[in-house]
Amino acid sequence: MDVLNELLNGFAAALTWQNLLFAFIGCLLGTVIGVLPGIGPVAGVALLIPLTLNLDAAGSIIMLCAIFYGTTYGGTITSVLLNTPGEAASAITTLDGYTMTKLGRAGVALTIAAAGSFIGGSLATAGLVIAARPLGSLGLMIGPPEFFALVVVGISLLVALAGRSMVRALISGALGLLISMVGIDPVAGAPRFTFGMERLLDGVSFVAVIVGLFGLSEILAHRPGKDKVVVQAPGMRALLPTRTDWRRSAPAFARGTGIGFGLGLIPGMTGSVSSLLSYGAEKKFSKYRRELGHGAVEGVAGPETANNAHANGALIPLFTLGIPASPTIAVLMGAFLQQGLTPGPTLFAEHADIAWTIIASLFIGNILLLVLNVPLVGLWTSILKIPYPILTGLILMFMVVGAYTINFSVFDVFVMILFGLVGLALRHLDIPLAPMVLTLVLGPLMERSLRESLDISRGDLTIFLERPVTVTLLALAALIVCSPLLKLRKPAALVADDPET
Repeated sequence: MDVLNELLNGFAAALTWQNLLFAFIGCLLGTVIGVLPGIGPVAGVALLIPLTLNLDAAGSIIMLCAIFYGTTYGGTITSVLLNTPGEAASAITTLDGYTMTKLGRAGVALTIAAAGSFIGGSLATAGLVIAARPLGSLGLMIGPPEFFALVVVGISLLVALAGRSMVRALISGALGLLISMVGIDPVAGAPRFTFGMERLLDGVSFVAVIVGLFGLSEILAHRPGKDKVVVQAPGMRALLPTRTDWRRSAPAFARGTGIGFGLGLIPGMTGSVSSLLSYGAEKKFSKYRRELGHGAVEGVAGPETANNAHANGALIPLFTLGIPASPTIAVLMGAFLQQGLTPGPTLFAEHADIAWTIIASLFIGNILLLVLNVPLVGLWTSILKIPYPILTGLILMFMVVGAYTINFSVFDVFVMILFGLVGLALRHLDIPLAPMVLTLVLGPLMERSLRESLDISRGDLTIFLERPVTVTLLALAALIVCSPLLKLRKPAALVADDPET
């Protein structure tokens, strides 16, 4: 009953006109960002953090969460209409979604995708409600040694974000740790890596770094000369699926929700993994698996449901344990810290009202996303008709203004430009950016908990071997680091697997 009362109080706060407006704007902007191919949720959330800096803590996080799951659906629109995924998790949707467009069923594909996103997101949020209080209470038993071990588990997720080269991932992660150490030593109070510059005493602006690293570098890396595809928006009648479509989609909705929610709980798993495994599940278990790749509605329903279930499920480790389960969640965690909120064990104890308001807003946001996107497909497709130079100019203007308004300092604008160039160089060297975000966020937390633990034990490192929870978490981190030795096949192999052959 306590959880129900707290959730109802959260709904009362989330349904105020201000927070409803923040959720609506977040869904709208998130969908716009998702529609723009190549930007994706990480860069999208990072680009729009400056919009929320002057809002109250609840309104800020509500808008950013709405942007987050708005981008997950926005990427579907270009996957279906243009055969161009707006983000990686929507790539698998192109196989059947774009085929449905060529068959004149684009509206059906988009509506099924919106319904699947709503179902997956809502059920995953219900899971967050159920798990929040038990895991939060368990988290209160965690002291500095246990918290250090938790952060080590998060840092070990570099393995999952490594891509094709562990060495390149380690380079990226080391750069993130180095950047996070700029500023005042949290224990000794002495400046470090500031090079005598007073503006660096508070550290490097997280927002400026992220906007430059993902947003500006994405623009700088763009290669002109790609053909412009003209898209015709489907009419309202073409948006309505038939009863057969709904009946065929129902099992895919269920399987996608289970896969996305389950994988969302595992730190390091991305939405693209959930989408791929969901498509693989449809290849294995769907009655119509022979039609997959030729315009089967299950090929849209399953991956899109899994994608949004993953997005909302990934918030559970963040809210309850303070572990960012994906690069986008790591950026979102940085926004929490910018607002003076520390995700994890103490969130529900110190800021329960804000936490439950945000959770309630997730239900509202999923409804807004459903209502907003289906009727406005024509609007989203028209954005793609804006000439790229004009669109780039608008985005650049937004980034410069956003970086400046962080501290009303031109210095932050130069920081953004510098890290835009750094991001461009890393892209050309095929060094992943996600590990840098992970260590940039978790680095200060790891250092602080390590120093506090050593202060408690008076410098005795055996404190990390005397507590069962700490030992278990460190063993889990070691297992994650050693996991490449298992030489597991990539989930993408499932796409090529046909059970009928």
